[in-house]
Amino acid sequence: MIQLAHQAMLKMGLDVSEVCKRLGITPELLTDRNLRTPHEAQGLFWSVMEEVSQDPNIGLHLGENMPVYKGQVLQYLFLSSPTFGDGLARAFNYQRLLSDASQASVEVHDGLACIVVDSVSELLGSLRHLNECMVLGLIGFFRYVTDGAFRPSAIDFSHSAPTDTSEYERIFGCPVRFSEPETRIHFDIQLLDLPSLHAEPELLQLHEKLASEHVAKLERQDVVTRVYKVFGEVLETGQVNLEDVASRLNIKSRTLRTRLAEAGTNFNQLLADYRCNLAKKLLSGTDESIDEIVYLTGFSEPSTFYRAFKRWTNQTPVEYRNSRR
Repeated sequence: MIQLAHQAMLKMGLDVSEVCKRLGITPELLTDRNLRTPHEAQGLFWSVMEEVSQDPNIGLHLGENMPVYKGQVLQYLFLSSPTFGDGLARAFNYQRLLSDASQASVEVHDGLACIVVDSVSELLGSLRHLNECMVLGLIGFFRYVTDGAFRPSAIDFSHSAPTDTSEYERIFGCPVRFSEPETRIHFDIQLLDLPSLHAEPELLQLHEKLASEHVAKLERQDVVTRVYKVFGEVLETGQVNLEDVASRLNIKSRTLRTRLAEAGTNFNQLLADYRCNLAKKLLSGTDESIDEIVYLTGFSEPSTFYRAFKRWTNQTPVEYRNSRR
C-alpha cells in the first residue's frame, strides 16, 4: 500500500520527502515489493499523511489517486478465471498476499451481493483514512479486471461520519453510509457471472500454484515474526536461547530450528539482527547511555557489546551515534 500511496503522493504534489523523513521510509523500502510492514505502523502513517497534507479527507484523496494494483499473482488469478465471481473466490483464498491487515469475503443475500471487509484488529478498523483508501483501492482494481463494468451500488463504513460528507458522493458515485456494523461494498449480483475476456484454464492452474507457493513462503516467515516478538519480551534478561524461545512459542526446539531453516535463517542470525537493529535505533533515536543500551540489547557487559557492534557496522557505538546526528 505504501508503494502505491507513494505514487499517489507524487501525483497529488505532496511533500513526499517530508512524509518519508517522518516515517523513516528509504528509497530501498519503496522498491522492495516483498516487504511487509507492521499493522501498528498504520496509525503513524495516516497521522503523518494528514499533518503533511493538511487534508482532512486524505484517505479519500489518496485512494482516488492511487494507481491500480497490477503485476502480481492476484491480478493474474482474476484475469485467468472464467468469471468475476470465480476470480473473487480464488483471490480471497490468497488475499494474504495483498495484506495481513484485513480479511475480505463475498456475501449474497436476497438477490444482492456485497464484499465484506473485516479488519484484523480494532485499531485498524477505527482508522477512517485507511478504510476509505482501501475500499477505493479495491473498487479501482475490480473496475480494472472487469474492463470498467464493476460499479458499487452502495458503500457501508464501520467508522463514524466526518463533519463534511460531500466528497463521498463525488468520489464513490453511490450512497455511502457510516457507523455500520461492517465495511461493505455492495454491487449488482449479476456481476458475479460476468465472463472474463482473459480466461485461460491452463494459466489459471499455473497462477494458483504460484499463489500457493507465495502463501507458503509467507507462512514460513511467520515464525521469524513470532521469534522477534519473544526477543522483545525477554532480551533485557540476557538469557536468550533457542530452547527458551521455543518453549514460549509452545513448540519443540528442534521444530523451531527446522522452521527457521525453511525460512532461510537460523536462531543466532535472528538474534544478532534483532540486537543490531535495536542498538542502531537506540543510538540514533534516543539519548540512552551506552551502558543502558548494553542492558536493553541483552549483553552481559559493555566490551561484548562494543565488539559485536563493531562487527555489525564497522563503527563503534559512539561513532555510529555521532554520524547519525
